[in-house]
Amino acid sequence: MHGYSYVSPKASIGNNVKIGHFVVIEDDATIGDDVVLEEFALIQSGASVGKGTKVGTYTKIGKNATVGENCSFTSYCEIRDKCVLGDGVSMGSRCTLSAGTRVGDFVIMKYGFVVTDTPVLLQNTVKNVGGLGSHSRFGANVTIMPGVSIGENSEVGACSQVRCDVPAGQVWYGSPATFFRPV
Repeated sequence: MHGYSYVSPKASIGNNVKIGHFVVIEDDATIGDDVVLEEFALIQSGASVGKGTKVGTYTKIGKNATVGENCSFTSYCEIRDKCVLGDGVSMGSRCTLSAGTRVGDFVIMKYGFVVTDTPVLLQNTVKNVGGLGSHSRFGANVTIMPGVSIGENSEVGACSQVRCDVPAGQVWYGSPATFFRPV
């Protein structure tokens, strides 16, 4: 552990964890073995980070979020409260998962990916999120609109805005995203 970081005495830290400068780990957070927390990472209360996961610089893992094993997040990722991520998930820089998003195993999200949650902007307290099926893949700058779910083994092309559910095993792209072909 490096100087200037804060690890709550109520947190559980596994073996061989690498903690960079200015990292904050709050109460009741659980960090698995062999985790890397780069500079300025924030792990909020009740969050769980699985074995072998790498949390990049300026990445936030929200309250009571669960991150699986062997995940990888580059810089400026935000995993909001109560998200649940499976094993082997990767996120490029500047990705955001709205609170409560469920992500399956081995999902790949490239840079600038976002799951939105507010269907009516004037009703900011009403939230609706979908989920991302296992083995789904997303190009850079993809936006998933509120309540939309992506099926397993599907792919969404870069710069797409997904406004309706994508069935399993399909490739979609565009703004709005439309069906292109089976995987």
